[in-house]
Amino acid sequence: MSEHIERTEYLEWLKRWKEQQIIKVVSGVRRCGKSTLFEIYKDWLKNNGVENEQIIGINFEDIDFEHLTEYHSLYNYIKERLIPDKMNYIFLDEIQHVQQFEKAVDSLFLKENCDVYITGSNAYFMSGELATFLTGRYVELKMLPLSFKEFCAELKGSQALSNSQKFNLYLKRSSFPYLTKYQNADREVDNYLRDIYNSVLLKDIVARLKVADVTTFENVTKFLLHNIGNVVSVSKIANTLKSQGKGADQKTVDKYLRGLTDSLLLYEAQRYNLKGKMFLSTNSKYYAVDISLRNMLVKGSESDIGHILENIVYLELKRRGFNVYVGHLDDGEIDFVAVKDNDTVYYQVSATALEENTLKRELAPLRKVQDNYPKYLLTLDEIFGSADYDGIKKINVLDWLLDK
Repeated sequence: MSEHIERTEYLEWLKRWKEQQIIKVVSGVRRCGKSTLFEIYKDWLKNNGVENEQIIGINFEDIDFEHLTEYHSLYNYIKERLIPDKMNYIFLDEIQHVQQFEKAVDSLFLKENCDVYITGSNAYFMSGELATFLTGRYVELKMLPLSFKEFCAELKGSQALSNSQKFNLYLKRSSFPYLTKYQNADREVDNYLRDIYNSVLLKDIVARLKVADVTTFENVTKFLLHNIGNVVSVSKIANTLKSQGKGADQKTVDKYLRGLTDSLLLYEAQRYNLKGKMFLSTNSKYYAVDISLRNMLVKGSESDIGHILENIVYLELKRRGFNVYVGHLDDGEIDFVAVKDNDTVYYQVSATALEENTLKRELAPLRKVQDNYPKYLLTLDEIFGSADYDGIKKINVLDWLLDK
């Protein structure tokens, strides 16, 4: 395995925006590989004529730079190091630690010889006042942990394994890049994932939202992780926990829910009414950023392969640049309506559809949509090529994940 995992598509994104007069923002959950991506990109710059002196890099989780978490100090530090007659490449990692960092970033953006790149480990660092302050001045790369295809590329001895065996390892070992180095070390994987979970909860949510009752917050978190792929509402969460003696009022649950999605630990898939062509404001579905992290916290998760598979497909569609919604019908539901560049693709996901009644049930929602957009049924069934049911293609989900 190479020292760094080549995140090719993400790297190409950075190359495309190189030296363009716009701020490059990379967002993603903690330890999904943002800092490593910057290191790979810096190496590429150096191999393509950029000198060391032209690169200024600061990681705000390094205590050596703690004195720069005030925006005046940060700006002055960088300004003193700029080379006047050359392009300067500025990398600011985990910038959410800098109060009012947007003021320093914007001032650098105004300089013609500054190419600015920033990362953050949550969604709210690019929301609210910041989004207003920098409107039209930044592009955002939403980064995720490793895809199944990337994981397989890094897997040692994978030639002897079937796709199903590789997929089981993917679910077990996690999609976080660092864990590819552990081949058979369940304890190390578990400890690493628990450390991520605690960091996200305590650093990114509890501190920011000033959560007083951490136990109740964790109960809400585990409820959502247990219910990936299920339609849930704030009232349902509150009522279920209350019935278990772990109650929280709806306002508190809503605050916790926003914190979990802002931290990028969970992703929300809104429901979209296919008949009325409108979004529904209640009863969304939620998916975990990493299945191994989810399974570590949820008992009995191994039997939930249908929703786990759904979760994997949702994240892959996000990686491929789609906006992803749950398709609502009057008497049914399509798992995913994926939209990109005015094109739409429909996906139904099932662990298996070999039994006739199951196949009929899974195809029924797709058949109710009378348009010419592509429609797919993704399953773990071993099939040769793809089966076609009146224009609906059934394909093996692992082949789909591997772009075969």
